[in-house]
Amino acid sequence: MNECKTVIFTAPGQVEVRQSSLPPLTQGQMLVETICSAISPGTEMLVYRGQFPKDLSDAHDSLSSELGYPTPYGYACVGRVIKISKDMRHRWLGRLVFAFQPHTSHFIATPEEVLPLPEGMSPETACFLPNMETAVNLVQDSAPILGERTLVFGQGIVGLLTSALLAEFPLASLVTCDCYPFRREASLSLGVSATLDPNVSDFREQARKLLPSGADLSIEISGSPSALDDAIALTGFGGRVVIGSWYGDKKTSLDLGGVFHRSRIELIASQVSTIAPGLSGRWDKGRRFKVAWDALERIQPEKWITHRFPINQTEKAYQLLDKKPEETIQVVFDYEEPG
Repeated sequence: MNECKTVIFTAPGQVEVRQSSLPPLTQGQMLVETICSAISPGTEMLVYRGQFPKDLSDAHDSLSSELGYPTPYGYACVGRVIKISKDMRHRWLGRLVFAFQPHTSHFIATPEEVLPLPEGMSPETACFLPNMETAVNLVQDSAPILGERTLVFGQGIVGLLTSALLAEFPLASLVTCDCYPFRREASLSLGVSATLDPNVSDFREQARKLLPSGADLSIEISGSPSALDDAIALTGFGGRVVIGSWYGDKKTSLDLGGVFHRSRIELIASQVSTIAPGLSGRWDKGRRFKVAWDALERIQPEKWITHRFPINQTEKAYQLLDKKPEETIQVVFDYEEPG
């Protein structure tokens, strides 16, 4: 029997590591030993805090409609194949693979459930794949146009990856917003036009000076429902607001009684589990993954890993994200024993 250690959310604000036995491999299965897994702070903190909605049937592709406590969670594991069933090809043995698995030290998977890493890519780079795929999806749904004025709310890891992709476009301006100075500094390193604090009293006035006539495109990925109100207010006539945040059960009221009704602003819901209908005739998940892998190789996002925790310090990791998010960008679990 193979043993595994798995992160389990047991109640709001409570998480622990539980050890269990894995069954023997059956036909077409492999055993993967995890090297690292990335915490997706936006989604995972909703689970940690108990802020997910009761009906999850359409909330997120990684969430079950029966989600409750206790539950494992996470979807960014990278590891090495250490054992294969007798019928499998030996080329799988020793390969580095990515899987949409909860945080766990070992897991059993089939070839269809893993993605081999591109040659030479580090596990730490590869654990950003889900968030990079989300960023690619956001940009595809946004469809940036040459010379557009663009505004991005939120510079957590998905926001930074999205801004990094947008910085490759010939935009007229790219303005980002985040309430934490550390993340605004990271955003500036991408070469954005400017970055703003959305919590200051004159935020909208500052944004309007940088974006004459309003933004052509605004992307809301801060996780804060109030930011959607700012995005609508700062988007110009006929502009687009792409909503990538999952708010869970957080509620907000939107000011739609002012200029919005006459503004012809388009509100676009963007979620990575599907391909936009306008692209699905030519695009599938495999093609989008290829774009995401290529983007990871260009951008090298491991520079945004701010904290690494061994799996037995799971509680510290989530407490940090809950109590001191201003100190973090990407938090990663490290499963390899120190030498």
